[in-house]
Amino acid sequence: MSPVPEQYVLKIHCPDVVGIVAAVAGFLADSGYFIVESSHFGDALTDQFFMRTVFTSGDKAPTRASFEAGFGAIAEKFGMTWSLHDSRVKKRVMIMVSKADHCLLDLLYRHGKGELNMEIPAIVSNHMHLANIADAHNIPYFHIPVTQDTKQEAEARLLDLIEETQTETVVLARYMQVLSDETCRKLSGRAINIHHSFLPGFKGARPYHQAHARGVKLIGATAHYVTADLDEGPIIEQMVERVNHSKTPEQLITIGRNTEARTLSRALGYHLEDRVFLNGSKTVVFD
Repeated sequence: MSPVPEQYVLKIHCPDVVGIVAAVAGFLADSGYFIVESSHFGDALTDQFFMRTVFTSGDKAPTRASFEAGFGAIAEKFGMTWSLHDSRVKKRVMIMVSKADHCLLDLLYRHGKGELNMEIPAIVSNHMHLANIADAHNIPYFHIPVTQDTKQEAEARLLDLIEETQTETVVLARYMQVLSDETCRKLSGRAINIHHSFLPGFKGARPYHQAHARGVKLIGATAHYVTADLDEGPIIEQMVERVNHSKTPEQLITIGRNTEARTLSRALGYHLEDRVFLNGSKTVVFD
């Protein structure tokens, strides 16, 4: 596995006005930083501006305090919300599952190959079915059963565990429980879910059987941030596969599993690399 190079990611969100790009680039150049990659987008409908800049520091590695001391005036001038992340620091990701293993296995494989720059402090499930997978990867497995009567206590335990493990991002890798509105709000922008269709199509049970009954020609998957509105959070990534009349529901399920796994892994990769910005009910993704 190749080491992550010394790079920093600067994310900026602010009202869209003239001069932002020049001010940011000028500050980085004057500070002796070398810009490796830069993307920006001005949303004409909302007058919001989004910018992601990757830079190296040479022998002047910035701390947040030192960077803010110089960048603070620019941020204040343009009303920026901003963050600075050292790419060498792995984000801590909790994976939540139920019984299906395809998304979990794909995430673990890509993590093992170094494709996803993260640490996994815990795998959490409302069942014990996938505990052996966690054991095989030496990852702590936490069983938090959920019933209608214990849902509140289970979510309280989940939130405590997120804090105890210093989890930054939660991935619902086919976790088949609906989180409460309160928990969704606490995890706003930090929890990613995978859905088995283009939202909002084919909700509920047996989605591929519904798709088969309707004779669909495309099936897909949607990865999105979790919100209190079920399966309607800001979309990060979507993928599709063409199918035809010859496919059985079981074959659609197989194709769908592969699509779900790839979509979730790609969306998580964008999130880990600080490529995703929330823009109201939508996202800006610099892929």
